[in-house]
Amino acid sequence: MKINIACPSTGMQKVIEIDDEKRLQNLYERRMAQEIEGSILGEEFDGYIFRISGGNDKQGFPMRQGVLTNTRVRLLMQKGHKGYRQRRQGERKRKSIRGCIVGQDISVLNLVVTQVGANTVEGLTNDTIPRRLGPKRASNIRKLFNLTKEDDVRKYVISRTFTNKKGKTVRKAPKIQRLVTPLTLQRKRARKAEKMSSVLRNKEEAAAYKKLVAQRLAEKREARRSLISKRRSSRKSAKMGAEQTK
Repeated sequence: MKINIACPSTGMQKVIEIDDEKRLQNLYERRMAQEIEGSILGEEFDGYIFRISGGNDKQGFPMRQGVLTNTRVRLLMQKGHKGYRQRRQGERKRKSIRGCIVGQDISVLNLVVTQVGANTVEGLTNDTIPRRLGPKRASNIRKLFNLTKEDDVRKYVISRTFTNKKGKTVRKAPKIQRLVTPLTLQRKRARKAEKMSSVLRNKEEAAAYKKLVAQRLAEKREARRSLISKRRSSRKSAKMGAEQTK
């Protein structure tokens, strides 16, 4: 079994391979997000504590949290689920996935260092790799460079310059998230004005509809009254004509 160990504090990763079944017995029946002692993997990891973050079996199916089995199962998946990528909007599909319990057919197990021991491990804690990417969100950039709200965040974005395959020098920088500019404020005002005009328009249309309904009801009442008065007058004239014939 291959063990992929990642150390977030140094930014380094190391892959070791363990063939001893006695040492692997200590990993079986452990679950994802469970912590294990580093001495299980070898003497060089004494004092280290690792957290199981996932893994793949021999066919490449990933482990999934919440599926309490050490075998492979078929689940009905939708957008956002691990192990499935949606092709059409609203599509769901039954896919194979591994449970969150470590079994014998796991080929790669991912571990994350939560506590560093006294020993320095070659390729894991003996060096540090600086972060290649900087923050994207405007508030995090301000926090990193200790800026105020009056400062222009766009001048402090961490970018990198490199030469592409065509030989051109390209500058790459992340798109700033939640950046408030005069244009965004203008669009916000426009959305608010549109919403208010829609409310006022709906009120005017409702008032006009009520007025029209009241007018139609009044016309119906008037037509009914005139019809009743005509019937009464016709009955009265018929009665008078009958009396005169007598």
